[in-house]
Amino acid sequence: MSEAQTTTHETIDEDRRDFIHIATAATAAAGAGALAYVFVDQMNAASDTKAASSLDVDVSKVPVGGEIRVLIGGKPFFVRHRTEAEIRAARNVDVSSLRDPQTDEERLVAMQDGAFKPAILVTSGSCTHLGCVPVGPAQGNTGDFGGWYCPCHGSHYDTSGRIRKGPAPTNLPVPDYRYVSPSVINITL
Repeated sequence: MSEAQTTTHETIDEDRRDFIHIATAATAAAGAGALAYVFVDQMNAASDTKAASSLDVDVSKVPVGGEIRVLIGGKPFFVRHRTEAEIRAARNVDVSSLRDPQTDEERLVAMQDGAFKPAILVTSGSCTHLGCVPVGPAQGNTGDFGGWYCPCHGSHYDTSGRIRKGPAPTNLPVPDYRYVSPSVINITL
């Protein structure tokens, strides 16, 4: 017989073949998982963006009857230190007569001990009609109800930031915020 006619029989090690297939599949799955993680993780906000989406505000620096305006992530917010007269005016409103009924207390956030600090009111600084920034006591115009007035289209908000007159459909939104201490709040987008 010639060498070409001789057949050789190899012994197939099935355990070794199975191990190679399993190892190859596991490596491919791990690689796909790592690649998927990178693609999903890149959609998360960067740390500098996260830092720009919250702000600590020392409310003890806001004068009684005044307000400060802060920008967080390019959005305006009002932090107002209301007088006793402004708090009384907000509480004496017949809530059922409001377009967007909310009590004054519903627009406040409790401090760490569960008590409310009605002198401090925090709201969005964008009119709910078309997003203009209303003017308030710092600009010398509090509208017909002692709160804010939107000069773009004539919306009037009261001392609790509730819509009282004009085209705005809803109250000035209360953002997510919490008291870090009795004099410092953290506003978060």
